[in-house]
Amino acid sequence: MKENAVITIISITIIVLNMMMIIVQVIKNVIMVATMAEVTTVTMAVITAEVTAVTMAVVMAEVTAVTMAEVTAEVTAVTMAVVTAVTMAVVMAVTTAVVKDVAAVGAGCFNLINN
Repeated sequence: MKENAVITIISITIIVLNMMMIIVQVIKNVIMVATMAEVTTVTMAVITAEVTAVTMAVVMAEVTAVTMAEVTAEVTAVTMAVVTAVTMAVVMAVTTAVVKDVAAVGAGCFNLINN
C-alpha cells in the first residue's frame, strides 16, 4: 500500500512538473511575442522617422534649388533688360548730341565758306 502511495505521489509530482514546464513555455512564448511586437513597432517608428526626415531634406533641397534657379534667371533677365535699356538710352543721347554738334560745326563751316 505504501508503495502505491509513493508511486502515486511520484506520478503526481511528475505531472505537476510537466504542467509547470508547459506553463513556463507558454509564458516564454508570450514574452517572445510581446518582445517581437515591441521591437517591430520601435523599428518601424525609427525607420519611418528616418525615411520622412531624409525625404523632407531631399524635397526641400530640390525645391530650394529650383526656386533659386528660377529667381536667379528672372533677376538676371530683368537686370539685363534694364542695363540694356539704360545703355541704349545713354548711347542714343550721346550719339544724338554728337551728331547735333557735328551738324552745327558743319553748318558753321558752311556759313563761313559761303560768306
